[in-house]
Amino acid sequence: MIIDLDSEDARWADLGLEGLVQAAAAAVFDRLGIEPEGAELSVLGCDDRRIADLNAEFRGKPRPTNVLSWPAEERAADVEGEMPEAPEADPFGAIELGDIAIAYETCAREADAGGKTLEAHATHLLVHGILHLLGFDHERDRDATLMEGLETEILGKMGIEDPYCQDK
Repeated sequence: MIIDLDSEDARWADLGLEGLVQAAAAAVFDRLGIEPEGAELSVLGCDDRRIADLNAEFRGKPRPTNVLSWPAEERAADVEGEMPEAPEADPFGAIELGDIAIAYETCAREADAGGKTLEAHATHLLVHGILHLLGFDHERDRDATLMEGLETEILGKMGIEDPYCQDK
């Protein structure tokens, strides 16, 4: 897998964002049975100010958020709750998955509020973002159940607690 990483905020580099992205992507691809060879994704590690600008530009919401994703192509399932189609290898080049942006301050604030490590929460957000690039979404109830279940399973295999469990 080719990961184009841009850490605009040095705190991401200090945290080891590249390793977190590699681990998250490998775990997602392994769970979904997707061959990572030739797949490409871009990740921007930024701050709240930058992600607020992106959120305003692309979603009309001028405020910080934790993670944003821009899939290279639409892969969502037509039927609610069904698996999206997996990307297929392209004999003429890479499989472009898309772009992810993750905001340091929001991620750190949410991790602290949830009693999680920053690394664990950032990994969850990266898994979440990569799943979006692969056509998963949480707009419809059954799609949300599918996506959250996959996130929980993938993170569990990585040794990270269920991010949706409220029993703390």
